[in-house]
Amino acid sequence: MTKAEIEAVLKAAFGECEAAGYPLEAEQKQILLAAAIALSQSQSAGTASQNGSSEIDSPIEAENPLNELTPEQRTALLQFIQMQEQEGIPWKVQLLNDWLEGRESGAIQFIRDLYGPQWLEQVQPFHVAEYAETAVSLKLGDRIEVSNNLWEWVQEEGPCSREWFGCTVIHVSQASDSNGIMPASYSTYTNCMIRFDNGMEYEIQGVYEWNRYNWRWLK
Repeated sequence: MTKAEIEAVLKAAFGECEAAGYPLEAEQKQILLAAAIALSQSQSAGTASQNGSSEIDSPIEAENPLNELTPEQRTALLQFIQMQEQEGIPWKVQLLNDWLEGRESGAIQFIRDLYGPQWLEQVQPFHVAEYAETAVSLKLGDRIEVSNNLWEWVQEEGPCSREWFGCTVIHVSQASDSNGIMPASYSTYTNCMIRFDNGMEYEIQGVYEWNRYNWRWLK
């Protein structure tokens, strides 16, 4: 659905709430609209790259919303995101729930007071990753791009150049080096199973530890 279609559906729903005697406050309407648009954008990202090629290498770059924050605000937000991800809670959902239920959001209350849901809906995982690569962990359903360097020898200049392919995360698991082959720093590592748009699947071993250079967030 387009943004205009989402707005039309929600406005109709708001009207029904008022007719039933349960009108929503203006702030609640804004939060619901922002959440619906963000969800729609997340779902449409799954079809943004049907060719699975480097055609998506040069999107129109928009300014990172996190650039608007002060260093102190940015640090507080990144810490909040990391804490929520470690507990398996989508950080945007937690923040929107706070707003809907009228709860204070602690150190990141400034987002509600100064920026609001319109700003929040703009923030995507690759924006966060620009400031802290480990602040957002991969999870089921995330859309990323992977480099062909994972399965073939890539040269800066030559017949096999670096290319990027869109895919979806379908499983993330922890592994351990039971044979003692890896360096001590890699005694435990993370594997990630991905599915390309053509249906093929591939496992990225050490997705954070030694293969971080070979994947990036899909913009």
